[in-house]
Amino acid sequence: MSGASFLEFSVQVAFAALSLAFLLTVLRVLKGPTLPDRILALDMMVAIGIGFIAVTGLATGVTYNVDIAIALGLVGFLATVAFARFVLSRRVAEGQARPDSQS
Repeated sequence: MSGASFLEFSVQVAFAALSLAFLLTVLRVLKGPTLPDRILALDMMVAIGIGFIAVTGLATGVTYNVDIAIALGLVGFLATVAFARFVLSRRVAEGQARPDSQS
């Protein structure tokens, strides 16, 4: 088995694994029992998207995909922080105690 054929096989396996992970994560977003579960699943979808971009970059040899993956990672992080603040403000509005305040 040559290096090129091994790389092609590895890329196909990676795409299959990422596709399965994406499908399971979408199911968790749809089925998730709580809002934090759905938020974590959305964050996982961003990570899987970064994986798709990285594998595509390996398959095509295009190097600017790394820049796109970094930008997507930053946007995903900011979205997760925004969702977490939303959940926290919703708990405070409902009258529940903040997790960091202990009485």
